[in-house]
Amino acid sequence: MKQILLVLVLVPVFSFSQSKRKKRLAEEKANAELVTNLSAHVQYLADDKLEGRRSGSKGEELAMQYIIQQYTQMGLEPKGNQGFIQEFPVEEGRQIDPASYVTVEGKTLLLGKEYQPLVFSGTGKVKGNPAMALSEARQPWFKDLKDLLEENRTNPHFDIEEEIKKIANTVAAKGATALFVYNSSTLTDNIRYNKNDKSQALKIPVIYITKEGYDAYFSDHAATLSVELAVFIAEKKRTARNLIGFINNNAANTVILGAHYDHLGYGEDKTALDTGHLIHNGADDNASGTAALIELARMLKKKAPVNNNYLIINFSGEELGLLGSKYWLDNPTTTISPNYMINMDMVGRYDTSHKLTIGGYGTSPIWGEVFSKPATTLVTRFDSTGSGPSDHAAFYRKDMPVLFLFTGSHSDYHKATDDWDKINYTGQRDIVKLVYQIIETTDSKGKLPFTKTKDPQTGRSSGFKVSLGVIPDYGFTGTGMRIDGVSPGKLAEKIGLQTGDILLQLGEYTFIDVNSYMQSLGKFNKGDKTQLKIKRGKEEKTFDIVF
Repeated sequence: MKQILLVLVLVPVFSFSQSKRKKRLAEEKANAELVTNLSAHVQYLADDKLEGRRSGSKGEELAMQYIIQQYTQMGLEPKGNQGFIQEFPVEEGRQIDPASYVTVEGKTLLLGKEYQPLVFSGTGKVKGNPAMALSEARQPWFKDLKDLLEENRTNPHFDIEEEIKKIANTVAAKGATALFVYNSSTLTDNIRYNKNDKSQALKIPVIYITKEGYDAYFSDHAATLSVELAVFIAEKKRTARNLIGFINNNAANTVILGAHYDHLGYGEDKTALDTGHLIHNGADDNASGTAALIELARMLKKKAPVNNNYLIINFSGEELGLLGSKYWLDNPTTTISPNYMINMDMVGRYDTSHKLTIGGYGTSPIWGEVFSKPATTLVTRFDSTGSGPSDHAAFYRKDMPVLFLFTGSHSDYHKATDDWDKINYTGQRDIVKLVYQIIETTDSKGKLPFTKTKDPQTGRSSGFKVSLGVIPDYGFTGTGMRIDGVSPGKLAEKIGLQTGDILLQLGEYTFIDVNSYMQSLGKFNKGDKTQLKIKRGKEEKTFDIVF
């Protein structure tokens, strides 16, 4: 009888133990499958045959086809305007064709370093034997801009490029076949190649000779030179693609989950940090986030918390200035009531030195509740700001709560060495599971309230001594640097700058885009006084500022 009683007592204990064992084995199997899938996705997306997934390239198209195949197999509902796809244009502006060149006495000058065709230059080939001191018909002519710059150094309305156009038209009428301009003075001339300039091409090629080019080839004004040149400039545009899928729970609100899948290609867009014609595979940036998003979508498709719908977006054009996320926000492919947005960008290098940063922590008070208790064994640090160097920033600027998951920069960032074998797939797995847990935790909380935050802290330091406190619009294709946001309490807010203002000039330095704005900013120190010229709508304004 005692033996029978003992068996009856042990049966439920044994059953409970077996149940726990089965659950643990199932979890281990699921974890192993998740790691395997993540590794397979990253290895494919970061393969050389995709040639770095540059926006609008064949490689991006291969990545697109792979991602769509994954979403189709798992049964995700397409929510682009062409199935899963939303196409958008990438405006490259007026580009100098590689067939362009300048030679002097048989030596080829270096484009960008020793010479630069101006964007309004005429096109074609020219040969000649000009004497620099003479202005002869059927020969190239030379013009030193020194006197013009000195005469107009205090003229706020002086436009050097408009003057060059006038000079070019005048000399063309007198028989010049090309115009070389240079600046022998120490005055800043602000002459740059502005790819977004829409002005009409002139009748003859116009070449700007840099100080390096002048010293190397043109400093002897008594010389007669053998010159050959070719200038070819054309408007270029390519098509990139966002990919959008949907999980419909017929809920009132929709959670947006995103990651960009584009990268740098061969570095054609000048954002790579190494040199040479190299394939930039972008395993961490952002095959890692793309793989994580695919697997998160799979988990949600199998079992999703029911109080939200889920919009899955793979963005292109992030590396060019958040082009894809901004385009989708301006041209949404479906009507939703957005709840919040989670973005995964560079989530593949987690370790003790590359902790998981969770940005956007301050964009809703609910995030404090979600993370009030340790939600993961991952070592995390929090960054309150909703702005930052990735697609979540575009959603934050539309007053949505956001989170940004990021395992930090590293020595392979934007280099050809960012390869699949350097990814920590176990850490990546844990990040995917953490995002799923966040979604579960917020499911019963309804629509999350939104809070504005302060300056970005995530990302690489600019290294500048001064700042205006503005967020650049990297996708702007006009002349100047358009503001995408103004940081609270900073100089820009104090002088009254607004989102949408276009910055044109800082002191004597004009700028045509974000890069030339940054170069100009680097000329100033804390305490310097200067003037800032902007365009607001059709009106130009000037502000006196002190850094």
